[in-house]
This record gives sequence, structure tokens and C-alpha cells, in this order.
Amino acid sequence: MRNMSRYRKFIFFALLLTLIVYSIQILNIVRFPSQIDIMKGDSKDLSFFFPFSLELMEDSINIVKIDNNKEKSNIALRNSYKLESTNNGIADIKLKLLGIFPIKHVRVNVVENVHIIPGGEAIGVKLNTKGVLVVATSEISGIDGKIYNPAKNAGIRVGDSITMIDGIKVENADHVIHILNSIKDKKISIQIERNNIVYHTEVIPVKSKQDNSYRLGIWVRDKTAGIGTLTFLEPNSMKFGALGHAITDIDTGTLMKVENGEIMRAKVSSIEHGKKGSPGELRGIFFETKDVLGKIENNTNFGIYGTIHDENLTNQKTPLPIGTQSEVRIGKAHILANVEGDRVDKYEVEIIKLERQNVPQSKSMIIKITDDRLIEKTGGIVQGMSGSPILQNGKIVGAVTHVFVNDPTKGYGIYIEWMLKEAGIITNNNADFAKTK
Repeated sequence: MRNMSRYRKFIFFALLLTLIVYSIQILNIVRFPSQIDIMKGDSKDLSFFFPFSLELMEDSINIVKIDNNKEKSNIALRNSYKLESTNNGIADIKLKLLGIFPIKHVRVNVVENVHIIPGGEAIGVKLNTKGVLVVATSEISGIDGKIYNPAKNAGIRVGDSITMIDGIKVENADHVIHILNSIKDKKISIQIERNNIVYHTEVIPVKSKQDNSYRLGIWVRDKTAGIGTLTFLEPNSMKFGALGHAITDIDTGTLMKVENGEIMRAKVSSIEHGKKGSPGELRGIFFETKDVLGKIENNTNFGIYGTIHDENLTNQKTPLPIGTQSEVRIGKAHILANVEGDRVDKYEVEIIKLERQNVPQSKSMIIKITDDRLIEKTGGIVQGMSGSPILQNGKIVGAVTHVFVNDPTKGYGIYIEWMLKEAGIITNNNADFAKTK
């Protein structure tokens, strides 16, 4: 009886473990992207547990080849696949259940290997927001002696962007004050954006006892400026990418929506060394009225993007091929960084961890600064170095994004292909871009 009880427990835990494994696999299949991009001549490894399998459509065999190696494990039979790209084009593959029932259709976009000019230069960043960003709400003492909070009562929250007031497009903070004092104490409509969703509300401005101006009880921000690092320039389209992470509001942490913005040449004037528990910082100077390099068009979770106007940049460096995540290896690499004046130097780093990602994510790899010259100058990775390109085996493979607060010699990097997607250089679902030759 005791042996039977042990046997039943064993069966139960074996079934439970199998259920967990397959539940994770089903979740991975549901989340699997509907399109994956591979550079011509590159490959991508995929694996699925039985009863799931991969099948290449017949009309795609001239674009992609699939090698299938079945591996036995203690849990289940696993199918491992290597997708090898041979020609430009769109290949179609299907994920199947029991090799019969198609459960997901995936497009494989095979494109020519992209060559881009590596950055590393410090840049000044000036960003004007779309409308105004609400950074705080406050009470108002009205001329009648009563306390009001009209914005809060109307449902306006910290982090909202006010884009229109009574049908008038909001330009900046001063414009908000002008509109309110023109309308006075009449009920007005407010259009706000919150988490990429547009909302409408109504509110009556209150005349403040403090200065006799009409107010909503909000503090707003309409611009920001700082120092960052240019990651790349694509010489044909003149598109650029920088930072590798979003520009967020310092008070709310909200991603700042771009109305317009510019990047400018900058010089590093001083450095605050990074220490454990205290990230360092590059301090630089730039002039808003001259040395404008280009226009910022998008601020995303994976960096800022736009178009360079200064064609001289294309003559200063030789374009390099990119390395997709399947080519990135743990081990020695380099970064290009500007930590003194306007000079870009090459510093040795080590890639110590890689995350295999099917969809864009910012924390793609962990790097460690191993170059004593950079550690002596900065203490490691400091604020302002975000966007510094990561090079390995003669290819641009990523960009620095964040520093570890408790160890400034370590930080995160993002795969360069995710930044190229954000810039529109590697396109999604565009058959013309990857048209078979």
C-alpha cells in the first residue's frame, strides 16, 4: 500500500510538471509574433515541445530552409528548428498541433543586411511635448474664499497630456494660461491623452485669489532638454536612432509625447563618477540656436528617432553591418562613447548575459565595462552614455541603455535590430521592402 501511495504521488507530480511545461509552451505560442525578421544569410533557432511542430510552406523553400533536429528529454519530445535564410522575400511557416491542425501563421521577413554608421557622439536633446503634460494637481483659493480643485474633480490625473481646450490645440504652458483667461469662468471641454487613449471631460476654471487669473489647479510641463548619445545613422534615408530608451518626465515617469524636437552637437564638459548606489552623469554643453543636427520625430520606449540634416556625418565614418541577436555572443565586445570634449573613443566591454527575444524589449543583454581607461574616467556607465553603440566582430549589435545602480561597471543593452524597427529601417509586414529578387 505504501509503495502504491508513492507511485500515485509520483504520477501526480509527473502529470503536474508536464501540465506546467505545456502550459508555458502554449503561452509562448500564443505570444509568438506574427512576423519575424531575418537578415539574408542569417539563421534563427526555434524549439517547440510535442505535440507542436513547425512547417514551411512549399512556395517559401527558395527563401528559407528549415533543419529539424528532434531531441529526447526527460519531460517530452522537443523539436528544435534552425531557420536559415537564403534569399530576400517573405516566407510563410505554420505552427501545427499534432502535425495536422494549424494554430498560428507566421511570416518570415528576409531582408538584405543593413549597414549603418555607428554613433557614439554626445548630443544635446531638446524635446517639446504634444500639448502639455500634467505633473501635479493642486487646490485653488478662489476670490470667494473657498477652496477648489477643478482639474481633479474633472478626472484629470498626473501623467495626462492636455492636447486641446475648447477645440483649441494647446501649444505650451503659456498658451494654456492665455486660453483660460480668454474663456474665464465658462464651462470648457478638455481633451486629454492617457496611455495612448483620448478622453474628453468638462471643467469650469476658477479665478484665483492669489493673482486674479483663471486656473484649473494643475502644474504642467511642455519641454525638456538634456545630454544623450547618438547610436546610429542610416546613410540612405538619413534616419537616426539615439538613447536606446524613452525620454520620460522627471516627476511622473511618463513617456513624453513628441510635438517637435531637435538634436544638436554637444561637448562633454565634466563627469560625475558613478559609484555604488549613485549613478554618475555626463555634463555637457550645447547651443539651441546653432549646430542643429536633426529633427526628433518619435520618442519611444526604445529610444528617440528622427532625421539628420547634417550630411557631413555620412562622410566621417564607414558604415558597418548590423549583427542580429542570433549573432551576438557572450564575450568580448566594444562600445563607442564620448566622455571627453567631442571625441569618440572605443572601449572594451564584455557581454555577460543575453536574453533571446521574439519581440522588442529594452533589456536584451547585460554588459560589463572592462576597459580601465573608461572606469578611471567615469567609474563605468553613467547617465548620458545611453545610446552608445555596442560592437562585436565588426558589427553593430546593440546600444547601452541603463546602468546598474549598485554596480556602475555593469548595465543593460538593447539589440540593434529593435532600434532599427523603431526607426522604420527594418519594416513590418511590408512585402515590397523584402521583395524577392
